Amino acid sequence: AAAIAAVRGAAAVPELVEFMKNATGQTDQEAVKSALMSVSGNKEIALLKPVLKDGSSIARKTAIELMAWNKGNEYFREVLPFASSPEEPVRTAAVKALSSLAGPADQNDLINLLTSVQDKAYIADLQTALASAATAVEDKSSRSDVILRAFKNSTAKERLIPVLATTGGKDALDLVLNEFELGNPDMRDICFKTLTSWGDYTASSALYEIVASRNKTFEDQAFRGYIRQVRTAPITDEQKLLLYKKILPFALSADRKNEIITQLGRLKTYQALFLAGTFLDDPETSSAAASAAMVIALPSAESSTGMYGNIVREILTKTAQKLTGPESEYNKEMVVKYLASMPSDEGFKSMFNGKDLTGWQGLVENPIVRSKMRRVDLERRQEEANLMVPANWSVRDGCIWFNGNGSNLCSVQEYGDFEMLVDWKITKDGDSGIYLRGTPQVQIWDTSRTDVGAQVGSGGLYNNQIHPSKPLKVADNPVGEWNTFRIVMVGEKVSVWLNGELVVDNVTMENYWDRKIPIFPKGAIELQAHGTDLAFRDIYVREISDKEFNLTAEEKTEGFVSLFNGRNLDNWVGNTQSYVVEDGMIVIKPENGSGGNLYTAREFSDFVFRFEFMLTPAANNGLGIRTPLEGDAAYVGMELQILDNDADVYAKLQPYQYHGSVYGVIPARRGFLNPLGQWNYQEVYVRGTHIKITLNGTVILDGDIAGPRDNGTMDGNDHPGLKNTTGLIGFLGHGSVVKFRNIRVKDLSL
Repeated sequence: AAAIAAVRGAAAVPELVEFMKNATGQTDQEAVKSALMSVSGNKEIALLKPVLKDGSSIARKTAIELMAWNKGNEYFREVLPFASSPEEPVRTAAVKALSSLAGPADQNDLINLLTSVQDKAYIADLQTALASAATAVEDKSSRSDVILRAFKNSTAKERLIPVLATTGGKDALDLVLNEFELGNPDMRDICFKTLTSWGDYTASSALYEIVASRNKTFEDQAFRGYIRQVRTAPITDEQKLLLYKKILPFALSADRKNEIITQLGRLKTYQALFLAGTFLDDPETSSAAASAAMVIALPSAESSTGMYGNIVREILTKTAQKLTGPESEYNKEMVVKYLASMPSDEGFKSMFNGKDLTGWQGLVENPIVRSKMRRVDLERRQEEANLMVPANWSVRDGCIWFNGNGSNLCSVQEYGDFEMLVDWKITKDGDSGIYLRGTPQVQIWDTSRTDVGAQVGSGGLYNNQIHPSKPLKVADNPVGEWNTFRIVMVGEKVSVWLNGELVVDNVTMENYWDRKIPIFPKGAIELQAHGTDLAFRDIYVREISDKEFNLTAEEKTEGFVSLFNGRNLDNWVGNTQSYVVEDGMIVIKPENGSGGNLYTAREFSDFVFRFEFMLTPAANNGLGIRTPLEGDAAYVGMELQILDNDADVYAKLQPYQYHGSVYGVIPARRGFLNPLGQWNYQEVYVRGTHIKITLNGTVILDGDIAGPRDNGTMDGNDHPGLKNTTGLIGFLGHGSVVKFRNIRVKDLSL
């Protein structure tokens, strides 16, 4: 058979089918099946139909197996009758084949067969076939519909329920839960196994309820099933952490606590680290907590940076003492080494100690009114407001609770630029928010309140009128469940992540109290009181200094600092009239002449300088390095060209005058600028006499100025600045509009 197939290919199929039809031995059947599989497609498989009608029992079995291998739904009707064949080999082959052949339209036939089959050995295969047919329905929300309709009048409901674990859906889950609650012991067992094998994590809520009910029969398995479903769920780390926190009160044994702690080690979030750190002092959980903390905080294989801050340092210092196991000494060494290299920044600090309202106070008017009050009057009003707080705000179970009456709760400390982490929970019809710098607000509300537009979701900058006020997506958890915000505010710009999903992307927050002026540079963080019960917990804040504006985590670890804070020209000198700050950028707007130069306030010798720039047509600028404040930077220092290379006006320049060149000294490669109107990313590496420039990921210059310095330059001019070992860095205006942003430097001389 193999030889015939090899020589004649598909043309041999009729002969092979005839041979199969008459062959009586298993060896011959296997040989012809293998040969047919090597040359057959849909057209050839159709030639097997006569075998089902006239072939021997063993030939029918082979034909059915080949149809299953082909997976053609058109053969389902051909094979289905043989699932009731009196011949056991044929019947078994047919039952097993149905899962490969069934489509959505075949569900009722499979349900009838499943509920009536006498041989229990076939039940699992028929359930698999039914699940396969149902999951072929394109609309995921409808995949259980046929089964649910059949369930109502079925006399074998216990056979249908396990299939729902694969087809899923809210209605299916509700049905399984109802049967679990009301069914007999056998049905409860079937329903419970279905819940623990549910195809997605939506059944975790049902498993949680079983755990919370303290059902001794199912509690332990439900707990482990819950953890397993959350672990494998395709959701954000932030969402997983909320679900682990939810089940944590029922982790009454050390084994359960350690199971949760182990899962925390899979989540690369600060909140997961802080939670793991709370278990370091318990001898029964300290080892698992130390392992989890190490994995969370230290750089992963995909990243060169880890977490930092005083709380992180405290946790890792304790972690190094608690690590156990065969690799503990190696792990301790890694932790100690990382601690030695960790940035010294304060990082996140807790705004809420979980016990009382230390660090919080009552609300007195709004920032504008407060700014006009006499100090003595403000202090008196603050004392009065503080006396009102306990009637409305309280602490219990590690949470700040609001009872629906009274005014906002305000941080005592004021914040400028910051990153905030906070969990929150509202009740039905809830409405709240978080004020930033005393200004409303990052919105929180019950998304079912369509009458007020809440269907857009929480997280938006509700009071904006000019800039976007609505979130990018709905990412809320159901009312009564915890949610978590990550809020980053730098200058006027705010970004918000809700449950790990970006819902506000660097949007200007308007000043609600006076829309004619920008939002205040500093102010309190306020938890809004808006007439409904709500709660907050796990509140952390990290103040962002000018030195880390827009730095990546990797850059912070590597020692970069920001030279531009996105708001003003602090720490810059020179022409601060033509160079202006707009929307987080430095923009040169020359009116007459060149527009002048803008320099860093301090000098640099060896460094890595990174920045982004956007050119306008025929734009000409430059990056001065190791230059003094006075004189032509191209000569008394060095000028690295910033130029629209493709402009016609520059068609006849010398090679050393194009973008990236050390002007007059070393030419750069051309052809790597992005189109006009797009941002370019450039890195300048300077150490000693070595200069390397990388533009949009490509090295366009890698040279040494020692030769030109000592032997003469390409342009034949005197460049005394080549001898400089230190100087300012600056943008050199040549009469063109150019935009700059994300300006940072790493000092290599430190």
